[in-house]
Amino acid sequence: MNDPLPPRRPVRFLSTCASAALLTAAAPSFAQEGGPVYELSTIFIESAGPGDADSETTVASQISSGSGLPSDILDSSASVSVVTSAEIERRGARTTEQVLQYSAGVTTDFYGRDDRYDFFKIRGYDATTYRDGMLIGDAFGGVREEPFAFDRVEVLKGANSTAFGLADPGGAVNFITKNPTGERLREVYGTYGSFNRKELGFDMGDSFGEGSPFSWRVTGKIKDAEAETDESNDDESFFMAGLAWRPSDATTVSVVYDKLYRDGYPNSSGYPADGRDYARDLFLGEPDFNYLDTDRDTLTLKVEHDFGNGLSFGSTARYTKGTGGFGYVFLGSADLNDPSLTQRFYFANEAEFENFVVDAHLLYEAGFGAVHSRTMAGVEYRDNHRSNTLWYTPASSIDPDDPVYSGGLDLGSTAPYQSNTNDVNVTSLYLQQELSWDRVIAQVGLRHDWIDQTFRCHANAFGACPDLVEGAFDETTLRAGLTYKITPELSVYGSYAESVVPASFSDANGFDLEPERGKQYEIGLKYRPETMRALFTASVFELTKYNQTVTDPDSLLAEPVGESRVRGLELEAKAEVNDQLSFTAAYTYLETEIIQSDNGANNGNELPHTPKNQASVWVNYLVPGAGRRGDLDLGLGARYTGEYWTSTANTDQIDAAWIFDASVGYEIADNTDLRLTVANLFDEQHVAQKGFSSNYYNPGREINLTLNHSW
Repeated sequence: MNDPLPPRRPVRFLSTCASAALLTAAAPSFAQEGGPVYELSTIFIESAGPGDADSETTVASQISSGSGLPSDILDSSASVSVVTSAEIERRGARTTEQVLQYSAGVTTDFYGRDDRYDFFKIRGYDATTYRDGMLIGDAFGGVREEPFAFDRVEVLKGANSTAFGLADPGGAVNFITKNPTGERLREVYGTYGSFNRKELGFDMGDSFGEGSPFSWRVTGKIKDAEAETDESNDDESFFMAGLAWRPSDATTVSVVYDKLYRDGYPNSSGYPADGRDYARDLFLGEPDFNYLDTDRDTLTLKVEHDFGNGLSFGSTARYTKGTGGFGYVFLGSADLNDPSLTQRFYFANEAEFENFVVDAHLLYEAGFGAVHSRTMAGVEYRDNHRSNTLWYTPASSIDPDDPVYSGGLDLGSTAPYQSNTNDVNVTSLYLQQELSWDRVIAQVGLRHDWIDQTFRCHANAFGACPDLVEGAFDETTLRAGLTYKITPELSVYGSYAESVVPASFSDANGFDLEPERGKQYEIGLKYRPETMRALFTASVFELTKYNQTVTDPDSLLAEPVGESRVRGLELEAKAEVNDQLSFTAAYTYLETEIIQSDNGANNGNELPHTPKNQASVWVNYLVPGAGRRGDLDLGLGARYTGEYWTSTANTDQIDAAWIFDASVGYEIADNTDLRLTVANLFDEQHVAQKGFSSNYYNPGREINLTLNHSW
């Protein structure tokens, strides 16, 4: 167990900024020999001893998201929730949605057991995902990330295109990759659980010898599992290898390669919307046409150098290439010829994507009397390519009480109903400025993006299909925030932020290429008591999005909305009360409204998949070991999701629900632990989404037993 919280003391620290620059406080121990040294204000953080690493505590002190500059979480004028690897392990979270379930402002599970994408929203809007500050893409429609690859997950709430670039106004998720550190690391685990789940994983790293400038790290897992629906599987293999070279304290060069392969299932057809309750394992699709494939390769190169005298340089380049696709049968209404049968339709997707992004910037720290300054200026280039093809065709009807399968579909013999290619090139210049004096911290960010977008339509059965649509836009976004430290433990802040993302294509809006823009006003309060390791935050906000489109979860087609607004309140607490008791709690209130829809029909309606009220709490209690008995760690969580609409038309509503989770960990021996985790403890079953005459249930109870050993 961690020692009791030590008193804070001033320390100099080395931190990685959002785009992986090396930030160095200009102090003698980090300065190059020769030249003047600028003595900046002391930054108080908890000592870098046991309990401060993300693997040891659920309460983070530092963030790399927010203003774009790494900072103490109390000094940032942004609302950021951090889920550390320690919290992920204690809750047994194994998907991105599970990682985010207990964070304020985040809505998950609104599309049930569908495993095509990471389904989550932040403050009512689709979330943009980043990795070490570099764009991955939209969570909806993108690749499901592997949480085991990351040391922590930072949830940045609100509009903030100046920090990382193109993003929706609701917020973004920034995954922080496990990188070589030079420290010895040996960890292996094995899991067996529900649906015949068998999983092995490892995370190992070290230097190449005492005093060697080279270090390495390899992380991976392999999973062989079925799914809760019959005729469905949930397999995965993931491997990541990193090499770092540190020829001096001032320079780091690292390269990381990772490969993700998933062989899962999409949504296993759903269930008839006839008012009956069905068993979750009932399969009404086609065994030979029920797949979800992802094959992605990523290569990342980072260069960091400290010139001394407060000046440092950082650059990151990342190349990603992959394919993805799914095929399944979804249900329609009752068959007109035989009402005891349910209509079915084949639905399939094939996609190819290739992305390249490179960022380079300079960071300068200086002191001018009582004023302390941090300035970051940089340039970024992104080249994103994606081709997407969709198929849709009728399948034979089926009897839910006596299902008889008829076979799969040969995509080569069926014409697609939609096929397109989308290329987006973005060149960006950005500037981040922070000034601090006494108790005041001012942050301002400016970013200018030149967006070139090309859309080619190859097939579209639902409307127009232009051979070529091109658009070129340049957008300037602003972020300004002010923080006042009432006491060293308490800060209050206010901010204004803007966002921009490229357009979503739809023949319904005339393939309009005008970007989607957003803005947000926010005020908040942060409290970190001296007496225990804890953080309490509160924020109220209003954000607006313009030229908005919403993607239909069933058809994957863009539906124009126009203008919408979200007003809300978020409360969040993370605390390690003492060596035995810790908890995480969150509450979110969101009031959403469609201000101007495409034809006015939905004006005044609420945004879909966005409950007004959400709440969660997770409590861990440690029973210390005695004699031959090891520590016993008991965890229990509860999540409440209020009512929400399934579409912008506000015709179907999902009922409110409570879900409970549990975790029990036992220390078998030194560095060897056994953990039992149960998601949806009481196997609560309710409709989470209503589609084309189909219902989709929330994920059912899942039990996993994991043996972990480190040395």
